Amino acid sequence: MIDRKKVINRQNPVLEQIDVRSPFSVGNGLFAYTFDVTGMQTLWQKYEDCRNPLCTMAEWGWHTSPFSKETFVCSREELEMTVYPYRDRNVSYAVEEKKGNEKVYQWFRHNPHRFSLAQIGLVGEKGEVDPSQLDHIDQKLDLWTGTALSQYQLNGEMYRAETAAAGQGCQVGFRLRKVYGQEGIHIRIRFGCPDYHSGGAVWNKRENHTTEEIEESHRALLLRRTADRTIYYVLICFQTDHGYVERFRPHEYIVRCQSCHAELTVSFFQTQSEAAKAWREREEKGSFEAVRLSSEKHWKDYWLAGGMADFSQCRDPRASELERRMILSQYLTGVQCCGSVPPQETGLTCNSWYGKFHLEMHLWHAAHFPLWNRGEGLEKSMGWYKENLDKARKNAARNGFAGARWPKMVGPDGEDSPSAIAPLLIWQQPHIIYMLELLYQEKIRRDKNAGEKFLREYWEIVKETGDFMADFAVWDPREKTYNLLPPIIPAQENHRPMDTKNPVFELEYWRFGLEVAGRWAVRLGKDGSLWKHRAEHMALPAYKDGVYLAHENCPDTFLRYNTDHPSMTAALGLLPGKGIDRKIMENTLDRIEDSWKFETMWGWDFAMMAMTAARLGQPERAVSFLLMDTGKNTYVVSGNNYQKDNLHLPLYLPGNGALLMAMAMMIGGWGETKDACPGFPKNGLWNIEYENIHGLPY
Repeated sequence: MIDRKKVINRQNPVLEQIDVRSPFSVGNGLFAYTFDVTGMQTLWQKYEDCRNPLCTMAEWGWHTSPFSKETFVCSREELEMTVYPYRDRNVSYAVEEKKGNEKVYQWFRHNPHRFSLAQIGLVGEKGEVDPSQLDHIDQKLDLWTGTALSQYQLNGEMYRAETAAAGQGCQVGFRLRKVYGQEGIHIRIRFGCPDYHSGGAVWNKRENHTTEEIEESHRALLLRRTADRTIYYVLICFQTDHGYVERFRPHEYIVRCQSCHAELTVSFFQTQSEAAKAWREREEKGSFEAVRLSSEKHWKDYWLAGGMADFSQCRDPRASELERRMILSQYLTGVQCCGSVPPQETGLTCNSWYGKFHLEMHLWHAAHFPLWNRGEGLEKSMGWYKENLDKARKNAARNGFAGARWPKMVGPDGEDSPSAIAPLLIWQQPHIIYMLELLYQEKIRRDKNAGEKFLREYWEIVKETGDFMADFAVWDPREKTYNLLPPIIPAQENHRPMDTKNPVFELEYWRFGLEVAGRWAVRLGKDGSLWKHRAEHMALPAYKDGVYLAHENCPDTFLRYNTDHPSMTAALGLLPGKGIDRKIMENTLDRIEDSWKFETMWGWDFAMMAMTAARLGQPERAVSFLLMDTGKNTYVVSGNNYQKDNLHLPLYLPGNGALLMAMAMMIGGWGETKDACPGFPKNGLWNIEYENIHGLPY
């Protein structure tokens, strides 16, 4: 048995100075609170100025701005489409921002948007705390319990702050103590106007939202927050001697503690009934200790139930860094990526693209969970696909396709957002089949009798997705193959939609997804022959000079299009690659390494290439790709995959999830592989102990 606590504790992140790239977060998958070195959101302005805002977010925290004074919600019929020729008809997508339609286009892009529920931090007697007033910083995040301890000197006074989020619900707690200094601690809780920008709130629109006090006692205050049609509730509880809460300004409260010790919890609720129940139970559940114990139980259960690997016996000098990234990525995806809706690319830390999630990233965010024995972390979000299946059907039918077409950039409403790229992307379509198959394999590992029930529960999603994919593939009677025709944009998004034909990864993903859909049909005694035929007759990907091209019409792939994702590698790596020539893929990987502009890649590309190298029997290369020293493969102290120089993404959770997926494959294997850790070199330097890690089943 691995001493899991020992492994995890040696990777606890520590900060000894302000690091705006690396704030810490506490949370539970539903809720996250992100904070600076004070253990709170005290230095919010400095972090926001550096494009890494400190937010308090819940997966249900969405807001819609009115379209106009007269009309709250804009009709999709008002959105002007771009028309493209396709087969024997025209198809239309919300791609271009048409002149005169700009307001409609941008309203649909921005709405609904995720927002920050509150800002909670220290204030001084004279207002904001200046970062220069901080010294002697020592902050540690205890991953085993999900709590943080922050010690620092502020204006010559030594503070000790503990921060924790409850294991369930949306509740954050703080325990602050002045080790020496004058008595008096002042904590501000303030509320901004919900907004779609990265910080999720703005502070200059006080008249656009309301904060009402609906219950009050000696040590608690219940508030109702309203912004347009968004309503939520906030319960503030504090335990301190000689303390009180003061309404300082509109939407702003200060808990003033006149001693050297303060405890505070702040809880958030969607409904009035939840808030009323919490008000009645505030004495029992509103204390910091209750929050701390809840966090400790949640994280202990999380760490003990999932997969674990111990690299301490490895002699390769890269092993400790790989273990650090592995442990911190498990923590971060546990905080950010396992809720009941797919996560946005920055999770619950801050907004990216208005807080909307990108379904083509859902696999990289969360497909690792079943491989690390935590399938519930992925399965919770499968309900969103059920709820939005009808909208996906309408999305397909809008252009005359059968089945269900899943959007790319989307919010909880399930509506495809207009974008120059998103509506034309297709590689998210097989994702749901891929993820459901991983969950099915985990179900039957745990209980062989659970498989059929799971198949029946999700059969309709697989069927409708398979029907769209089958209809989208176009038969070529001369070549006797099925093809993926324009207008499409591949995973490597820098290709023109009308030029793109048969992109390598998408072509192979269609083969794989249709084959798995057919397998589901057989398991349930249904007819899957249509999908089987399509899978067996998908076109083979184009190559030139012994290397795969980005797509059939891109002979200059490695001269003009050697930026962004080298997604052709996923066709053998993430996928088993039945239609892929291994030698050509090996040559392709060589060419990418020689000519690609690695600084333009994204966090998940490195794990994707590692998976390809592993399947090609090149484990040393797989490790090197995982740890490649380049800007967007940086993992900062907090463990977040930092996207250097990217204005939209101060962190990138698909990088963390992809790393875990690649590591599960490299440790647990794939398909029929029998060797232990086949993705690591057999040179005596990689003695990895592991438990409950499962490789790819194909």
